[in-house]
Amino acid sequence: MVNNDHQVEVITANPYYPEWKIHSTYNNNFWYSEYLQGVKVFRAPLYVPQKVTSFKRIMHEVSFILGSMPYWLRAVFQKRHDVVLCIVPAFHLGLVALLYAKLRRVPLIYHIQDLQVDAARDLGMIRNRRVLSILFKAERLILKSANLISTISEGMLQKIQVKGIDEKKCILFPNWVDLKHIRPLSKKESLREEFGLKETDKVILYSGNLGEKQGLELIIETANAFLDYNDLYFLIIGSGGAKKSLIERVTKSGLKNVKVFPLQPYEKLSAMLATADLHLVLQRKAASDLVMPSKLTSILAAGGCSIVTALSSTSLYKIVKENKLGITIEPESIDALRQGIKTALNSDLDSYKKNARQYAEQYLCKEVILKRFENEMKVLKSNAY
Repeated sequence: MVNNDHQVEVITANPYYPEWKIHSTYNNNFWYSEYLQGVKVFRAPLYVPQKVTSFKRIMHEVSFILGSMPYWLRAVFQKRHDVVLCIVPAFHLGLVALLYAKLRRVPLIYHIQDLQVDAARDLGMIRNRRVLSILFKAERLILKSANLISTISEGMLQKIQVKGIDEKKCILFPNWVDLKHIRPLSKKESLREEFGLKETDKVILYSGNLGEKQGLELIIETANAFLDYNDLYFLIIGSGGAKKSLIERVTKSGLKNVKVFPLQPYEKLSAMLATADLHLVLQRKAASDLVMPSKLTSILAAGGCSIVTALSSTSLYKIVKENKLGITIEPESIDALRQGIKTALNSDLDSYKKNARQYAEQYLCKEVILKRFENEMKVLKSNAY
């Protein structure tokens, strides 16, 4: 947006994700502003729990709202913005953005990366019916009041519309990928040597957030079934709330064919993805169509073949199946994952890899997606005044 001559300000937190620890360069900062690539970024303090529970996560998100209030108060008395874009989760950030939008008569775009309340209910993170009722009512207020609602998949669009939201104000704004930065590389250009792997090894990679929605315990249990396969390794790269327990399970099981490494810098992303012969995109059944895995966009751009856990009724399943981007299997099934890996190991995956890159070029290009979204914002602004 800045590159297209827009002025952009962002209210966000001090960086802590996915390690759930404030990054060292921001450790001593409370309220702090900086310029990043022409964007003025206002950073607010927040509570970051060492061990993430449902209650502590709620406190974590509420603390950010409280910490960000000085910036919102400042914005109320300064020059009016043309558009406010609220990115969720946390879903209740929309209440503050909505209040500002109403006070200053500014259009609000509510962009949903994750249907958070649905996920919290379906994953059993919140079980109290009264609490859930209050949360859904608050969500409905935001959805009804927003001028435009965007989200990242057709399945999520449908779920939003089922909540009684007019489809005319719902648009698709998918996660994009920088096709220049993330591209297919050879094994020689990968991180195999850095990870102590040979070019001839077979590598099955899970990379990204190590959280509760992914069902990562399946990897450990499945790896047991492949101990007799010479030079086959399961590589887990990333960070998140479930990382500690995952490492403990690997250590306790004594598996020699599972390797765990820290999150890699963005500059190494293409090389890291090129390390894999096969990628794993895992989700629990309860998260089906509530979360469109952003890691899949990078895998597609890198020309990778994936095993994707998805129910046949979801948009994720249809996209992967219809475009022949990878192998789809039933979520939360060790047998299905084991069989999917065996099928992949005995198959020529080149067509999947070719299709993956072609799909990314056609549908996931950063410049095309952002230009379309910019046009939506311009229309919203012109209609508002």
